[in-house]
Amino acid sequence: MTTVHLPTEREPAVWPRRPFVLLGISLGYFMVLLDMTVLSVAEPDLAASLHTSIAGLQWATTGYTVTFGALLLSAGAVADRYGAHRVFRAGVAVFGGASLLSAFAPTLPALVGLRAVLGVAAAACVPASMSLIARLYPDPAGRARAVASWAAVSGAAVAAGPVAGGVLVDLAGWRAIFLINVPLALLVLALTAGRAVRCPRGDRRIDWTAQLAACAVPALLTDALIAAGARSWAHAAGSAAAAVPAAAVFAVLERRSAAPVLHRPLLRGRGVRAGLLAGAAVNFALNGNLFVLPLLFQQDRHLGAAASGLAFLPLTLPFALVPPVAGRIVARVGPRPPILAGLTSLAAGCAVLGWAARAGAGYPWLASGLLLAGFGVSFVLPALVSAVIAAAPQGTAGAAGGLLNAVRQMGATLGVAAMGACVGPDAETTWALLLAAAVCAAAAVAFGRGAAR
Repeated sequence: MTTVHLPTEREPAVWPRRPFVLLGISLGYFMVLLDMTVLSVAEPDLAASLHTSIAGLQWATTGYTVTFGALLLSAGAVADRYGAHRVFRAGVAVFGGASLLSAFAPTLPALVGLRAVLGVAAAACVPASMSLIARLYPDPAGRARAVASWAAVSGAAVAAGPVAGGVLVDLAGWRAIFLINVPLALLVLALTAGRAVRCPRGDRRIDWTAQLAACAVPALLTDALIAAGARSWAHAAGSAAAAVPAAAVFAVLERRSAAPVLHRPLLRGRGVRAGLLAGAAVNFALNGNLFVLPLLFQQDRHLGAAASGLAFLPLTLPFALVPPVAGRIVARVGPRPPILAGLTSLAAGCAVLGWAARAGAGYPWLASGLLLAGFGVSFVLPALVSAVIAAAPQGTAGAAGGLLNAVRQMGATLGVAAMGACVGPDAETTWALLLAAAVCAAAAVAFGRGAAR
């Protein structure tokens, strides 16, 4: 007698399509990360074309990351409430359209506004993609391998971004870097279409007032840091002062809300807060480095855009190569050892880069620092994703993914703002790189203590 296996609530009905769907989900995150890294080598061309300063470049970068990070918590709640597959596909479609418009932005304010729209779309994609993976792979071991594949494919964006961006900038200018997202978005929509990817609606309410307050706080803090880096002290003081009542309002709303922004049972999980701190530190260093190092390569070492992209390869190649190995290590020994090893390697890499920038050392020293940093990031991130998804209560994978990625993107935004503020008008990058090393070292100590409790 033949036994017919019926899919459960958590199990998709069409298993043979899982590899293609996973590829589509991974390419969606690839597209989101590509938009973070591809702009890095275009900074000098963008500054010359739109007649902007380092502060303007910071906003061109953080206009994306601040909306992305600020809305990730909301997007995770929306994915759980309305179905992750709907939110994911809507985000991908908007991302493709906004990228096309960004290629024709006439002024810096227009570009910053479009980058903010891209951040909103990216926020819709990422926590929803984690919910989709959790549904496609309900088994923890299979999910760990799927997360590793997701991280490897999406991590290739970090490797491809500076190189592809450099080539495109040299060939056609900075506007060309946004056009590559359009065919990518169409491919992602095709791979994730159909009934194989359907997530049920949830019943958790969304407190939109509290969500809006949660968005206002990081935006004001970012504006204050960027203004401080530009030596606009009155502007910086005003934004920092406004962040205080915004944070107070958020705290009051969060305490009274029946549907709080922060998922409290998740935050009470063992080592979760230490893991969130680790995620913030990793993105602080990574995105801060991607912002300041092109200034070192192109203004101090006089490299072109394409050469600068190639110079990043020791940092970015491990993102595509290491995550499958890291995934197997996590499945065998758990996430704590890879996270600690990765943070230590990242701190050491940033310290080597800071010393090399200060001493005027040759590229082999810079490559050594980049390689240490690249291995560090690529070990930490898959382990963090596995740890947070495993800690998430049933039906909250989207909120958990949103929380992790929100904290990471806040770290990214602060990294660009704080490290950019250290650069100054003479493009001196030493103190910015050493700041990243200190942040990662402190996070390693905090994680070691927090995860051991």
